[in-house]
Amino acid sequence: MATVKQIQFRLRLAKKTLTKVNKELIATKTRVKNLEAQLKKAKAAEKAAKAKAKKAPAKKKRVVKKKAPAKKKRVVKKKAPAKKKRVVKKK
Repeated sequence: MATVKQIQFRLRLAKKTLTKVNKELIATKTRVKNLEAQLKKAKAAEKAAKAKAKKAPAKKKRVVKKKAPAKKKRVVKKKAPAKKKRVVKKK
């Protein structure tokens, strides 16, 4: 059988281990909560992005184009037909 001092020592070790495990457990729980919150935000953002992508593009209003004023045609003077050269017949 173990002595009283040995039992007390083991009890202290067990308590230290338990304290350490509890601290790690609390830290782990906090980390899990943070990660779950991040996951929730990411899912919401992804859902919003999908909804935005599915949304049909807004219809554009018809723009009535103004007709440009008709351009005046240039009046080109006709050239007089070239005169034929008279050919003088030699005898």
